[in-house]
Amino acid sequence: MPGAWDGRILIAPTAFKGTLSPWSAARAMARGAARAYPTSDRRILPLSDGGDGFLEALLHGRRGDLVWTEAEDALGRRRPVAWGALDGGRLAVVELARAVGIAGLPPPTPNSAATSGSEGLGTVLAAALASSPQRLFVGLGGSASTDGGAGMARRLGYRLLDRQGRDLPPGGAALVELDRIVAPPHRRSAGVEVVGACDVSAPLLGPSGAAQVFGPQKGADATTVRGLEAGLERLRWVVARDLRVEAAEIPGSGAAGGAGFGLVAFCGARLVPGVKLVAELLGLDSELDGAGLVVTGEGRLDRQSFSGKVVGAVVGRARRRGLPCLVVAGSADRAAALRLQGLGAVLQLCGDPGSAPGSSLERAVYAACGELALGADAPRPGPQ
Repeated sequence: MPGAWDGRILIAPTAFKGTLSPWSAARAMARGAARAYPTSDRRILPLSDGGDGFLEALLHGRRGDLVWTEAEDALGRRRPVAWGALDGGRLAVVELARAVGIAGLPPPTPNSAATSGSEGLGTVLAAALASSPQRLFVGLGGSASTDGGAGMARRLGYRLLDRQGRDLPPGGAALVELDRIVAPPHRRSAGVEVVGACDVSAPLLGPSGAAQVFGPQKGADATTVRGLEAGLERLRWVVARDLRVEAAEIPGSGAAGGAGFGLVAFCGARLVPGVKLVAELLGLDSELDGAGLVVTGEGRLDRQSFSGKVVGAVVGRARRRGLPCLVVAGSADRAAALRLQGLGAVLQLCGDPGSAPGSSLERAVYAACGELALGADAPRPGPQ
């Protein structure tokens, strides 16, 4: 195992879902890199694509404060939820997965898939908007609901009514009864630049949309998926008629159960790829320009890893610079592993990354550094 290399190692993973946050994963990787190359300059840059770890990544990279708000989860249970105030309060950061994410909920069922709502996201957004930021970034990923942001809209002052003028109950299935939307006198997000950071580019509807692709992951059976699709179609139609907003075809409108659509319709947001936004905010490209080795990773490497996700973005940028790149994952499918090989990256599996804590991830990075054989002829960091 080489140990005399003193170049710069950029350690830029995303969350290992259910086990390690981006920051925890990065620290474990850094320990492994330190064992392999004790004299190296190790730089930690946790990343996110808009899902789990979005708030943590931005707080670490931009130095902000956590703010706590009491809000509902996707099943309506209240508990504290954190959001971020950055840049002296000029930037607010909300992570949907913290408010109404699927993590931490009971095993999903068709009933929970039909009735889970995004009300808690609206509660947190209202608190963040009340702080009068200039910009509000919302990480869209990991949602337990498929309600098109309808619950969020309720907490922001919109009323979603049936033909009898009654407020609809929570959940995407109830949207088939939507008759009209009554907007509040003043939109709370007026004057604030709202940006949705999407972890997928899916549209709201259709075979690649929120209900049909992601509904089954949230417990929806075939009947429930059809009901959710019909509800989202009804929401799209009423939003177009009552609010004069057409957003169902915008890439990312299907993100987080259609919450991307809801952000555009009810907050006037624009949607962007989450990994691109985070990379720009945290200066990923400039960090890569000074690196001699790049280490990244995630819990499960598959074809989605190369479609707007962190690992694909980091590996692609490293390859363009001719940098050696190490990818550590808990598991990987064969197609993704072969694609990594074609990109010149070294893949190392670590099994359970959350053990003791992150010890298997640390060992994996240490072992994989031997395959890279960095030495005197390896790229050296450029000027800072």
